[in-house]
Amino acid sequence: MQLSQQSRLRVRPAAMLLPLVAATLSLGVQASPLKNSTAVDNFWSGPAKFFECRFGILNSTPFGLPRCMAADNIVEHLKMFDDIAKANGGNRAAGLPGYDASIDYVKAELEKAGYEVKLHAFPFNAFYPQGPGVLQIDGTSYVFDTDFTYLTQTEAGDVTAPVQAVDLQLGEGNTSSSGCEPEDFAEFTAGNIALVQRGTCAFGDKATNAAAAGATGVIVFNQGDVLDDEGRTGLINATLGDAYAGGIPVVFATYDLGLTLSESAGVPVNLVADVVREQTETFNLTAETSGGNPDNVIMVGGHLDSVFEGPGANDNGSGSAAILELALQMKKARLRNKVRFAFWGAEEAGLVGSTQYVLGLTDAEKAQIKVYLNFDMIASPNYGYFIYDGDGSTFGLEGPAGSTATEKLFEKYFAIRGLPFEGSEISFRSDYAQFFEEGIPFGGLFTGAEELKTEEQAEKFGGTAGEALDPCYHAECDDISNIDMEALEINADAMAFVTSWLSLTTKPIDEEIAVTPDPETGDNRMALSVKSSAFDKTHWGHHWIK
Repeated sequence: MQLSQQSRLRVRPAAMLLPLVAATLSLGVQASPLKNSTAVDNFWSGPAKFFECRFGILNSTPFGLPRCMAADNIVEHLKMFDDIAKANGGNRAAGLPGYDASIDYVKAELEKAGYEVKLHAFPFNAFYPQGPGVLQIDGTSYVFDTDFTYLTQTEAGDVTAPVQAVDLQLGEGNTSSSGCEPEDFAEFTAGNIALVQRGTCAFGDKATNAAAAGATGVIVFNQGDVLDDEGRTGLINATLGDAYAGGIPVVFATYDLGLTLSESAGVPVNLVADVVREQTETFNLTAETSGGNPDNVIMVGGHLDSVFEGPGANDNGSGSAAILELALQMKKARLRNKVRFAFWGAEEAGLVGSTQYVLGLTDAEKAQIKVYLNFDMIASPNYGYFIYDGDGSTFGLEGPAGSTATEKLFEKYFAIRGLPFEGSEISFRSDYAQFFEEGIPFGGLFTGAEELKTEEQAEKFGGTAGEALDPCYHAECDDISNIDMEALEINADAMAFVTSWLSLTTKPIDEEIAVTPDPETGDNRMALSVKSSAFDKTHWGHHWIK
């Protein structure tokens, strides 16, 4: 009798369990944490205990797949990434041996599981700091990584010239557009070092405009809106972008240093950027399930590269390791929609790999992607549970149609687990950016970077208020000891739940798309014939800007 039951379960596991999941979600159940839930534990201790994950039964359900996502297995992948970094100069930066070894490891694991792996080569500007920068003015030397730092993708240089402020707006609540337009440099003296302020446009635009006006160097200082805490007054990890072609050194300074420099018009400044920036090539890696509707693809991704300064265990070994384990578990799953897994390169150089991938797709290939799920830094030691704000309810910027439904699926999972969560700003600092630009629905999870944890967040999530969510962000100490196991396990479970759900049906996304006016024509899409899963009954931002 048990064997007969097993056979029936293996034929249609999704059909048996999906109604239960749908009822739970549609009712908005606020259950106790899933692993302590009597009902769920009883289920798992019955057929789940017998069949286990290796039979592909649990792997095929939104409740079962998280059970298969053992944190211990994910950590084994993380340890490999950490060991790779240690053996290759302390990092896994794109274009260097540590990244190549990371690609080799992921490729070998996926191929061993039976996936066909694709490598996608693309050119990019590799950026490696060689030593600390120098900023001296009127006999005073300022401290690198305290008063100022490099903007990633700056050119090397050693210049001494007078500093000249460009269209600054100082004080609280300012919205500076300093350096955003060529006209801002109408009175700029060629040969000087331009002093511009953060705000309203990409750093690369400011530096490019300055270079075109004849500047020999650029100092970008923080905005100074103290109403927006340290994020607008201190240092940030920012980039000029891979496409920066100004040819001059650019650094980022604190607001206080910017004030000092703004009062030093005409005073010579010595600016040194000791870096290497060179054209090279690296890879994205993708693999997808053999089964599932190829016209209704669920894409799951995160960046595999680290910064040059450290091994990148949390940023983004955590997301990459979880995606790898998810792919291994889903190889056994019965699904309705194809799932594609992506490991992006050169994210730390300005989202280069994911941007190149999306821009290289045809319109038909883009249309096949129903949703993109991004996982970048999911195990910060002073973590919060942050879900991308797809509906714009927290930060005001709404994602492409379907993003709201995706966000709500993640929210429902945390609600079922009885766990708190918050919206995460769509800042275009991670690999969802180009998907968003192309109008592809997106979602994902994040546990925080250099932002300081608030008192309210400490009360909600635990941890320490006033300290960075990840104190080792973009630093040498982002090694295997910089991982919070509870955050890793919960977020890995959440990504498994949502991915499994969407692999069976994209109905929530389809319904949202169906009632959303077409951005070009204004027509209601309900009347249009569009792609859908065969299961469905209903058819159908690294700071590098601002």
